[in-house]
Amino acid sequence: MADNPGNSGNPGNPGNPGNSDNPGNSCNFGNPVIPPSRHSAAPPSRPPAILPSCNPAIPEWGSMAVVGRVARAHGIRGQVIVNIETDFPEERFRPGAELFVDRGGVGPLIVGTVRFQHDRPVIGFLGVDDMDGATALAGAELRVPIDRLAALPEGAFYHHDLIGCQVHTVDGAPVGAVTGVEGTIGRSRLVLDTERGELLIPLVSEICTTIDPVAKRIVIDPPEGLLELNTRAT
Repeated sequence: MADNPGNSGNPGNPGNPGNSDNPGNSCNFGNPVIPPSRHSAAPPSRPPAILPSCNPAIPEWGSMAVVGRVARAHGIRGQVIVNIETDFPEERFRPGAELFVDRGGVGPLIVGTVRFQHDRPVIGFLGVDDMDGATALAGAELRVPIDRLAALPEGAFYHHDLIGCQVHTVDGAPVGAVTGVEGTIGRSRLVLDTERGELLIPLVSEICTTIDPVAKRIVIDPPEGLLELNTRAT
């Protein structure tokens, strides 16, 4: 599940969520995950130490939304480059923001510094001070609890709201199940698992006439030939 809202009716930006999904926190931000160093005396198989979160209870990993992935270390001072998977990068990766990783156990990382380079954030996490620590985070998913996600306007949906929905045509014919969402706001596509392979459906109101995330149901009215044209063999 990713923190990118799909949008079937309003191609515009759903707006700045402000701090509504990153509530203020007065606790000490010095409780990050400390990635293991390659020069540590600990055995290589030992998982990284997970220190207590500012939150009294850490959400389950599977119930959180992906907002980015660590691409690689940057420089020698513990910074990392992150591939974003959110439409709100300035909010998600602001200094003081709490992100969660699973490196032998789920725990928080606190953003200490951030700057954007070619539309990707270069982040320094508190407690990650050298290249070894940054390299240990390479490939890690960065997640936030779903209850911190901003409310979206009508007609906009987060990816995790749509995954698992069963898709039917307006005539009632089953098409497949949503397994993912590609693209950005205004250019999103549903990825469906069908009997004929993977199918891409533009997430626009003219085609997706009914979207009911609660009932896990989407009704589509595809133009002639769309289902055949957009099928990717698997």
